[in-house]
Amino acid sequence: MGSAVANVPTAHASKYLQQLCKHWQHNLAVEFTPDHGTVAFPKDARGATWAGDALVTFDAGPDALSVRIDASSADHVEAMKGVVARHLDRFAFREAPLAFDWQAA
Repeated sequence: MGSAVANVPTAHASKYLQQLCKHWQHNLAVEFTPDHGTVAFPKDARGATWAGDALVTFDAGPDALSVRIDASSADHVEAMKGVVARHLDRFAFREAPLAFDWQAA
């Protein structure tokens, strides 16, 4: 199992959290409020490039979006970092690219 966390500076954390969760809820198990969300990525979901289970947790603060990835291996964590960053940058296109300060959890 591997984990990583990042605090992404933005004044629109809640907006982006909700957009990401709504986007992924069509195909994945998602739960969210304006301040907290979780997205479960099952192994080999829809033929995606990642393999293995992963859980991504978002927490919105006034100045940053906190992101935590818990995945079945370090390789899966690395793959999910890219998935999360690409999707978040799409929704935050006016601010993109956002700064991710990934740290091992």
